[in-house]
Amino acid sequence: MTDNKEREEEAEILYIPDDEGNDEAFEVIMRFEPDDGTDRKYILLVPAEDTDEEQEVFAFRYEEEDEEIKLFPIEDQAEWDMVEETFNTLTTGLDEADDEGK
Repeated sequence: MTDNKEREEEAEILYIPDDEGNDEAFEVIMRFEPDDGTDRKYILLVPAEDTDEEQEVFAFRYEEEDEEIKLFPIEDQAEWDMVEETFNTLTTGLDEADDEGK
């Protein structure tokens, strides 16, 4: 019998400095690129230290340069709505897949 933790992928952690310059750990829960021809990439993060069942999700547009990830806040309402809709669609699909596996 295999341990569930051994089967799970190791979480990807990003460190983001807070207002005081202290690095805070965030776990990457999802990355996606919409099929809208913009070549934009999005990343969704949750605080790594937070173990509550309901976690606050942070969304950013990102670019990768030489293995470094640059995060950009999403300030446009239409862009935010697209990210939120994509997140909800993907998480609903994951929930349904989990239910089928039980």
